[in-house]
Amino acid sequence: MLIFVSMVEKKKYRTIIFYKDYFQLFFEKQRDKVKDKIIWTLELIEEIQRVPESYLKHIENTEGLFEIRVQQGTDIFRIFCFFDQGQLVVLANGFQKKTQKTPKQERLI
Repeated sequence: MLIFVSMVEKKKYRTIIFYKDYFQLFFEKQRDKVKDKIIWTLELIEEIQRVPESYLKHIENTEGLFEIRVQQGTDIFRIFCFFDQGQLVVLANGFQKKTQKTPKQERLI
């Protein structure tokens, strides 16, 4: 029996990189299901041209600071990022959201 596997490479609209090790330290602490959802969300941001605000949103009253929004079950996570040269997304730090407003101390890089 011959099986063909389609290995279609998806077009990337953005490339994601890390600023220092802030994101990696956050990521390593997460449960496997949360890690899977974070990876899925990052791939979505790379691969679709118009990312819905439910996944990537500009933070009000900031210049160029965005948050990547990840929800796994009832847990909500935010990953701060900014753009460099248009299509390069630079990930900063991440945290688990426990209140309605993003705490100012979490915005600091």
